[in-house]
Amino acid sequence: MGEGEMVSASARYLAPSAPGDAWEAEAAAAGRRGTQKVVRAGEVAAPDRVADLLGLERGGQVVERRRIMYLDGEPCELTHTYYPVGIARGTGLAGTAKIRGGAVRLLAELGHVGVRAQEDVVARMPSGSERAALSLKDGEPVLELTRLTLDAAGRPIQADVMVMPSRGQRLRYEIRIG
Repeated sequence: MGEGEMVSASARYLAPSAPGDAWEAEAAAAGRRGTQKVVRAGEVAAPDRVADLLGLERGGQVVERRRIMYLDGEPCELTHTYYPVGIARGTGLAGTAKIRGGAVRLLAELGHVGVRAQEDVVARMPSGSERAALSLKDGEPVLELTRLTLDAAGRPIQADVMVMPSRGQRLRYEIRIG
């Protein structure tokens, strides 16, 4: 791992694990401190791309959780997570309080376990608000990772859109066949 580089393995964010926060655990494993702040949560009209991912009618309602992730006190990722209202309405997913054991654990307790994920990663220039929130320099690109999590029946249970500075990022994918 290069200096200042953080390796993120998506698999640890898909299944319920030991009690605690997956982001905090991932950062701690690298000898760092990971924290997060929920900046907004509640029901919203789904952005078109999210509606398409979740198989909803465009403009349909979803539960959204917007967070800023911090690594050693510095903003390192903007994470917007979306859930179908039939799964998340009236649960901790719709609020700004920290979810004990994490969202994946709560989803499992609600009977929604992700067994497959589809991810797309693109490099792009950030919007002005993304640049400010992530303390980016002019001309500094970001990576945008979009993840769709599906249950055993192939139903979408969660969509995430994560924006992070490209510097210091290393995404790791482990693929098992069979």
